[in-house]
Amino acid sequence: MSLIESPSPNFDARRAPPDMVVLHYTGMQTGEAALARLCDPAAKVSAHYMIEEDGRIFRLVPEERRAWHAGVSFWKGERDINAVSIGIEIVNPGHEFGYHAFPDPQIEALIALLDQVRGRWQIPDARILGHSDVAPERKQDPGELFPWKRLAEAGHGLWVEPPPSPGAPLGPGDEGTGVFALQAGLTRLGFDCAPSGEYEPRTATAVTAFQRHWRPAEVDGIADGETRARLVHLLRAAAA
Repeated sequence: MSLIESPSPNFDARRAPPDMVVLHYTGMQTGEAALARLCDPAAKVSAHYMIEEDGRIFRLVPEERRAWHAGVSFWKGERDINAVSIGIEIVNPGHEFGYHAFPDPQIEALIALLDQVRGRWQIPDARILGHSDVAPERKQDPGELFPWKRLAEAGHGLWVEPPPSPGAPLGPGDEGTGVFALQAGLTRLGFDCAPSGEYEPRTATAVTAFQRHWRPAEVDGIADGETRARLVHLLRAAAA
């Protein structure tokens, strides 16, 4: 695997070794425009790597440094996600400019890159996440078309497919122990969703982000039986 050096000035010092990977899409019309922005000191954004649609990998910031990719974010009590993560930008125009499936060469390059990154750092499968996981109120990338299942089959990240799980859906306006248990599960997984027993907008946002990653066929913020079953099985897998 060869890397194209494209140094960005947008980084600072880490306070601890990275133990998380955050995947993004670039959300710009071209990869060239995204690379220019990630290397522009006035933009004050960066990532450690950017992967073009044809599989070319650009190295922007050394892994030992803190790149500026996650912004305001949260996961399992950590609010400085940049400090504990490696950020990988994946070229895709995103929802604003013509979102589409990620080409095979791009995903193959990502898998090869993750093989190497995880050979250098201790990064659990449960901490390979999307930008929408750590910033669900602001972001939706890499989005519902990203092949999380394929990534997990290659050894990176968590994916579960439990048997059919019927049950009355939970949604905005609902209250009670079922909502409390849902919120507790989302919090345990990593979302900022402290249990209240009330299905308010914050809960719907977390459910939407969860679905975007782990149930992409139904991204509606409604916690139906399958969504809740996938959450339960993911918690078990994360704890294994």
